[in-house]
Amino acid sequence: MILHRAVFPVAGFGTRFLPASKAIPKELLPIVDKPAVQYVVEEAVAAGVSTAIFVTAEGKSAIEDHFDRNLRLEAFLAERGTTDLLEVVRQVGSMVQVVAVRQKEALGLGHAVLQAAPVLGDEPFAVLLGDDIIVGDTPAISRLAEIHASTGAPVIAVMEVPREDIQHYGCIAGEPVGDGVWRVLDLVEKPAPAQAPSNLAIIGRYVLTPAVLEALAATGRDTSGEIQLTEGLRRSLAGGPLFACTFPGRRYDAGNKADFLRATLEIGLRHPELGPSLRRAIEELRALGNC
Repeated sequence: MILHRAVFPVAGFGTRFLPASKAIPKELLPIVDKPAVQYVVEEAVAAGVSTAIFVTAEGKSAIEDHFDRNLRLEAFLAERGTTDLLEVVRQVGSMVQVVAVRQKEALGLGHAVLQAAPVLGDEPFAVLLGDDIIVGDTPAISRLAEIHASTGAPVIAVMEVPREDIQHYGCIAGEPVGDGVWRVLDLVEKPAPAQAPSNLAIIGRYVLTPAVLEALAATGRDTSGEIQLTEGLRRSLAGGPLFACTFPGRRYDAGNKADFLRATLEIGLRHPELGPSLRRAIEELRALGNC
């Protein structure tokens, strides 16, 4: 099944990356030679998405600009004959149709998804979080789309994490129904390890339906004043099934500084042009006893 629309919530302040994110959206911080959010959009496009709906906030317009044409820059590169860079710039500017909506208050992920409702229509849609970069030969979101196509139900991505780390994630209770697939029985947002129903953490990939939007619209704010997507999904269980699945590829938490650096290192080592020189640099540091 091809999903035509994907929502990218990018309205956050990026406080974990201050001061780097003070004037530059954290989503545009580069991993090797591409901004972090481009990896996520490319995953969606590879799965067939043609419209990217960015849920933005004040100071985030540079994200939209990145995926737009820059005719002055293209003319500059053309005049100088740098056709390789010209092709890269044109490809980024034409990979997806961009729609931007504003989240005027920081009221949580569920609230952010609701802001996209007026432009989503009545079709299923994907939600991809820019903090979760998943690199692999197959788009991770395609795995969710396949399960949605066979069940008609919303699908969320999960992965096993150490029990002590589950407090940083949403978490599911579920019954296995296939290889790496669970029917979700309940969801809990950031449970204490001792109270967590499993070590299956919810990762930032979702295929949702209009019914989930209806459940979200009826979801109140939590004790922190936010509307949580996890709680909206939990509420949607009363109206029909919800499935969870694992996904292909290597996942990096780009909202975590250490994992952001790991992503830069591992993706850099696989880069056809930069990989060899980066590997030599690491070997030199090892020889000096610095790593």
